[in-house]
Amino acid sequence: MTHIIQSPLVKSRWAISTIFFCYGLAFASWASRIPSIQEKFSLSEAELGTLLLMLPIGSFISLPLAGVLVAKWNSYLVTRLAIVLYLLSLVAISISENIYLLGLVLFLFGLMGNMVNIAINTQAVSLEKEYKKNIMASFHGMWSLAGFFGAIIGAFMIGSEIILQYHYSIIFSTSIVASIISFKFLIKSDLDESEDKPIFAIPDRSLLLLGVIAFCSMMCEGTMFDWSGVYYKKVVNAPKDILGLAYTFFMISMAGVRFVADYFTGKFGVKKVVFSSGLLNFTGLLILIFFPGKIVSLIAFFIVGAGVSSVIPLVFSLAGKSKSMSSSVALAAVSTMGFFGFLMGPPLIGYLADWLNLQASFMFIALMALCVIILSTQIKSNPS
Repeated sequence: MTHIIQSPLVKSRWAISTIFFCYGLAFASWASRIPSIQEKFSLSEAELGTLLLMLPIGSFISLPLAGVLVAKWNSYLVTRLAIVLYLLSLVAISISENIYLLGLVLFLFGLMGNMVNIAINTQAVSLEKEYKKNIMASFHGMWSLAGFFGAIIGAFMIGSEIILQYHYSIIFSTSIVASIISFKFLIKSDLDESEDKPIFAIPDRSLLLLGVIAFCSMMCEGTMFDWSGVYYKKVVNAPKDILGLAYTFFMISMAGVRFVADYFTGKFGVKKVVFSSGLLNFTGLLILIFFPGKIVSLIAFFIVGAGVSSVIPLVFSLAGKSKSMSSSVALAAVSTMGFFGFLMGPPLIGYLADWLNLQASFMFIALMALCVIILSTQIKSNPS
């Protein structure tokens, strides 16, 4: 048993999991205190919305840059540098004294966050190749688990009236120590770095397919993040004291299923798991739309969480096995398309809800889930 625990592969798995957890914890810590930041600078809804755009702008700009840097320098170097700068930028958010400086810091926070995303997923792909079995979903499970804990910690900090600087300093201190300890056990060189794969290339058909699946699934995921509580309030008419249950049921399901998704992928294959995930997502959304009861809706949010949980880890895993370009660049290409879905989903639902109603607007998200079901039938286990 001791020999297994001391295995280099197991140590690398724990190290990569640690970075995923610290990455998720930092992001959730930021998101949980957005109301505090709005209050600190006395921002209107429109001003806050404009300020928040700086983070996705930074993330978007880093997408091609991250792929190239990881391909040239390898993920070991970029992961260590990016996670340290990401955690530092979290602290910088708390000490920014005006909205202009805060906007710049949020831009850097978004940029470094996606650097971490591409680099650590490249690490995960390399380790998965060493394991010779699916383990990607468990890493994304650590991110989701960290997000859940980060939200709880944030709620506690707000309730206890602990200022932003203290909150973020605690997150930084614990995360930086855990990250530095894990650095020693990260994979030193990416498995495909010596192969003759181009850094710049137009994504082939298989990568475009994975990108579209990522787009549709992350549009559903982004909508759940931003609209689950609102839907539970306005459509289900749930009382104020239980509104948080909608998001909680969704997150618990998404995090939990990710830890068992690798087992089912190994047993049934990627195509069947992605197909089943889309089916769960579609079913859960239809229940939300047509049977919006207080208890039934919570079950539906749980089903939707299970439906979106496995899709992104699995399409990332397949993208990392691309034979037409390096893992990091393939990941960046697929991640870019998924990222657009994540960003476009919430505002699009807002526009549709204003035009029709919130209940009807969720039909569009159900359509995205249906697209995942249909497109999953075209997935190939080994992208060309």
